[in-house]
Amino acid sequence: MGDENHGHIDAAAVLPRLMQFNTVLNRSRLAERAMDRVGIPLDRPGLTVLVTLRMAGEPLRVGEIATRMQVVGPHVTRHLHELERRGLVRRVTDPSDQRARLIELTAEGSGAASRYLESMVDWFTDALVDWSDEDRQTLGRLLSRFVDDLTAGLAAIDDQAT
Repeated sequence: MGDENHGHIDAAAVLPRLMQFNTVLNRSRLAERAMDRVGIPLDRPGLTVLVTLRMAGEPLRVGEIATRMQVVGPHVTRHLHELERRGLVRRVTDPSDQRARLIELTAEGSGAASRYLESMVDWFTDALVDWSDEDRQTLGRLLSRFVDDLTAGLAAIDDQAT
């Protein structure tokens, strides 16, 4: 086969493994198990808001949270009301624009997000314990590149459709 078809063969070989990876994550209930370790009953979107803020390391505007979650602003706003009511996030004034508000984690919200992330990291670290440093770095680099390229390609398709 020529080089022209080479990329299709590689992608076709990887797709079943990606599907298997997705099945393993779903069947193992990995996210749900990590959510149980949080110690606070939360739905997945609410927890994703907390994790997004925790990973940002700083307060964010609602639109930025939505962008990072790859959802629309009203979706985030619905979940923020409940998270705020429960004392997991709070609205603060944006120092660069006194009219705008940022969302920041409370100590309880930060703790919940940290416990979730620690659980997930622990499980993935355990799975990679016998891998060399080079193999772990290669996986991280290639997975990041793949997700970025796939996201950009799908965004371009969405842009063409609108």
